[in-house]
Amino acid sequence: MKHPVDVHVGKRIRHRRWMVGMTQQQLADCVGIKFQQIQKYETGMNRVSASRLWDISTALGVAISFFFEGLSEEPETPRRMEGDMLADKEALELVRSYYAIPEAQRRRLFDLARVLSAAA
Repeated sequence: MKHPVDVHVGKRIRHRRWMVGMTQQQLADCVGIKFQQIQKYETGMNRVSASRLWDISTALGVAISFFFEGLSEEPETPRRMEGDMLADKEALELVRSYYAIPEAQRRRLFDLARVLSAAA
């Protein structure tokens, strides 16, 4: 049975890996394991040990706390993000593309998106 915290941590690993443009194989190579193990972590099927989470956080360039962001006070019930955007590949691709835009243009795009969403 998958524990909700393991599922949440796995989603955060997948999210960060995807945001930095890293494949499961590349992440696995960085931490010295097989990509199938990364798959199991990302689905919450297997728990990530503290030392392995340390290695993953180093490879992905984030603090370990990143993987626990979004959890509610009660560890059994992770807080869902709006529509669980971490599971939406289109939303993740949009965010990655957005941050690839130079800052000045990104700000204008952001302002345009706010105006369009207010008009909808």
